[in-house]
Amino acid sequence: MIQAFVIVLREGFEAFLIVAITAAYLQRTGRRSLMSAVWWGIAFSVVLSALLGYLLVRGANEPLWEGVTGLVSAVLVAGFVIHMWRTAPRLQSDMETRLREKIAAPSTKAAFWGVFVFTTLMIAREGMETALLLIQVPEGRILGGAALGTLAATAMALLWWKLGRLLNLKLFFQVTAVFLLLFVAQVLIYSFHEFSEAGLFPNSEALHAATEPYGPDGIYGKWISLGMVAVCAVWLAVAGIRNFFSKQKAGART
Repeated sequence: MIQAFVIVLREGFEAFLIVAITAAYLQRTGRRSLMSAVWWGIAFSVVLSALLGYLLVRGANEPLWEGVTGLVSAVLVAGFVIHMWRTAPRLQSDMETRLREKIAAPSTKAAFWGVFVFTTLMIAREGMETALLLIQVPEGRILGGAALGTLAATAMALLWWKLGRLLNLKLFFQVTAVFLLLFVAQVLIYSFHEFSEAGLFPNSEALHAATEPYGPDGIYGKWISLGMVAVCAVWLAVAGIRNFFSKQKAGART
């Protein structure tokens, strides 16, 4: 459940930030008429993400398919997290640069389609990342965690809108990125387990039995899940302590 919660929380909040930055830029540049392209882009990206989720669910309970999707999701999500680490400090400026290029089209129609494509690609990336990750979470824990994650993402979005300066986005993305990378490691173990169940390796039966305890429902797998939460909690605690002492030092200097 905790996996689904963090996944939906992070991806939902990222999607909100994308929409908020886009809307703010269009309003600031006097192109509010293009907001309809943003709404259509969001709707279309949701359909694309739901379609991907449907296709993934159709292949559920097939070891080879689950192994492949696990491997693909691990590679893509790890790539997305690393990309966000590198680009997060300039996310807003990069988005505004690309938006500027889209709305600089000579006709309103071309600008509309430019913003539509931009929004669709940006939001669909978050939705597809969510679908790829959620398919790796045990079925009985998805709905509850996803629902709580959606509520939490909405609450954080409202906090960011009302009290944006008080919300430490850098720390939020750092902690959730660490969680996702640890989850990706678990997904890789699970993928190897499914490939061995499909008989792709020599001595597949022995490998399948050896990796069974490390799956999401295995004895060690459950401890791995708790370990992911513990690592993130320690990360938050250390960051909070460092922030406290840095403020104390700054106050002493003044």
